[in-house]
Amino acid sequence: MNNCTDCLSRNTCPSADKPMEEYIRRLPMETAHHRVETQRTKCGFGLQGVCCRLCANGPCRVTPDAPRGICGASADTIVARNFLRAVAAGSGCYIHVVENTARQLKNTGLHRDKIRSEKALNHLAEIFGVTGTDKYDLCVKVADAVLSDLYRPEYEAMELVEKLAYAPRVKRWKELGIMPGGAKGEVFNNIVKTSTNLSSDPVEMLMSCLRLGVSTGLYGLQLTNLLNDVVLGDPEIRPAPVGMNVIDPDYINILITGHQHSLFTYIQDRLLDQDVAAKAQAAGAKGFKLVGCTCVGQDLQLRGAHYTEIFDGHAGNNYISEAVLSCGAIDAVLSEFNCTLPGIETICEELKIKQICLDVVAKKANAEYIPFNYETREADGDRIIDEIIAAYKARRGNVPMNLFTDHGNKNTLTGVSEGSLKAFLGGSWKPLIDLIVAGKIKGLAGVVGCSSVAYGHDTLTAELTKELIAKDILVLTAGCSSGGLENIGLMTPEAAELAGPSLRAVCKELGIPPVLNFGPCLAIGRLEIVATEIAQELGVVIAVETMPSADSVIINTLPQLQKLLAAVDHPFVKATLDVCAVRCAGETLEQWFQALGEKIVHIHFTDGRPGGRLVWGQGLHPLDTYLETLEKYGYKGCLGLNTNLRGMWFDSSLLDEEGRFSGRDFYPENYWFYPPAADRKNLEQFIPYLED
Repeated sequence: MNNCTDCLSRNTCPSADKPMEEYIRRLPMETAHHRVETQRTKCGFGLQGVCCRLCANGPCRVTPDAPRGICGASADTIVARNFLRAVAAGSGCYIHVVENTARQLKNTGLHRDKIRSEKALNHLAEIFGVTGTDKYDLCVKVADAVLSDLYRPEYEAMELVEKLAYAPRVKRWKELGIMPGGAKGEVFNNIVKTSTNLSSDPVEMLMSCLRLGVSTGLYGLQLTNLLNDVVLGDPEIRPAPVGMNVIDPDYINILITGHQHSLFTYIQDRLLDQDVAAKAQAAGAKGFKLVGCTCVGQDLQLRGAHYTEIFDGHAGNNYISEAVLSCGAIDAVLSEFNCTLPGIETICEELKIKQICLDVVAKKANAEYIPFNYETREADGDRIIDEIIAAYKARRGNVPMNLFTDHGNKNTLTGVSEGSLKAFLGGSWKPLIDLIVAGKIKGLAGVVGCSSVAYGHDTLTAELTKELIAKDILVLTAGCSSGGLENIGLMTPEAAELAGPSLRAVCKELGIPPVLNFGPCLAIGRLEIVATEIAQELGVVIAVETMPSADSVIINTLPQLQKLLAAVDHPFVKATLDVCAVRCAGETLEQWFQALGEKIVHIHFTDGRPGGRLVWGQGLHPLDTYLETLEKYGYKGCLGLNTNLRGMWFDSSLLDEEGRFSGRDFYPENYWFYPPAADRKNLEQFIPYLED
């Protein structure tokens, strides 16, 4: 343990959370924020992904002068292989979580244990198309449907994919050949694929990454949330405290880390029983409190309305877990999955904090491993509680306190999910869609994922989020990055002042912040559900256009577009007619309307020579003939007068006193510097064709 405060204080990374940055700088112990400096020099080959250490011939480092490894692997192969191996490992983590969650639900049904949301259970049963004799049997049937898919071989398609995913996406996945087989088999197969002298096809390996992404997103993310809702309760929107102010030293405080909330639900409930509370009071404490940290803390906060007696709040994300422990008021760490930093080991040892691990995949070097077992959960739970009480007695009064009581805030909006947000809007996404259509909200953006300290603690995430809300974009977050954003106040109603004028007005009217926290990284799956349901309600149409061959080599002609539309064959995929592209291909508007008819939903309507997208009157296209064609075929869609704005200069002498174009040499070079003049001249060409 390095106790030299002066040495450490000069070398901590910057943080978006400035009070936390200062707190960490004064700590007498090392954290990740300090270690950033000692790891500042990075391997250039590693950063580019062009280092391979799979076999005894390596490590091989690819350069322009040595473009292949000893085995002959190219840079593309090495990069794709490294990437696929990382994706497969990440997928394995989330599949591990959903597997344990499904097993928990099954055991809940078999043992007729507590179910906190029958509504969530019935929702899943409806999606899966299963029935049961009672709610407990239904738990078993729902869990078995998930486990059956997870355990299929990778060459056998999972059955729930088509029941969970957006139908147009499923159709596309089939066309691309990325419909996943059994999720665990996919992980195994792709780890094998990335071993020595196996796959060397970078394109195939990248397609495998997409296949893993589908299974991970639907099962590891979406289903974990939906299964947890049954056992743990539905999220409810409410204000809640966040930051280190949630830690009350009068209680026995247990820091929870990981992603598997359902593994310690029994202990969580047991801590409130009278006999256990009496033990805590006999030891000198008021009782027990769980303190949230990492994603499992976010999940408990998300459902905090159900646990107000035991859960005080979420202290922060994974990269302040060391700082949270250093305050001296945490008596035990209960961990069960990743985001539990190895760096906590030395701090726990120094401050006599008891470490207990429930899942061996997250075993810390000096933690006691007490594996979660449903059948022995009562005896194991009591043993864990007794050991935590013993740690409390041994350490309190013998370790220094370094509390940070004014960190964070008391009114972060939490409990946001696809269900609670939709209920807040009145049971439909239409109010949100209407706000977007009206321009009051310019769009939705998901800011999700892990925290980082490599380039500053949460600094990039915070700045990106501030930029988005300043542009009237409502931000939805999930993951450890959410912990950083909430601790700096972006999820409080007062944060509306940082939003653009339109979004600010909406937030103030509804009493909400411009950043909505969906909770743990697992809740990225909830954002997927939001996106899917909004797309279904909107009936989003994708309009594909042809491009001149000088601009693209993909789709240049009407026959090529017809072939694509036939292959996709979906009612939400239509056509855009670009007049310049049509003329460049030697085609006519008549041919397009005869071939596609009502599939044409948008027209880029500009003059040209034949390309160029010019102001009408500056090119060779017959405006009157085109308008007659549109009338003949009853076209009711939009006309986009999107002229070319790529110019280099503008001659102001071409304008009269009222800013109107006065000459004939008004070419694209001029549009960029005075677009109002271009637009005015463009619209003037339509005056003869307008009717009263």
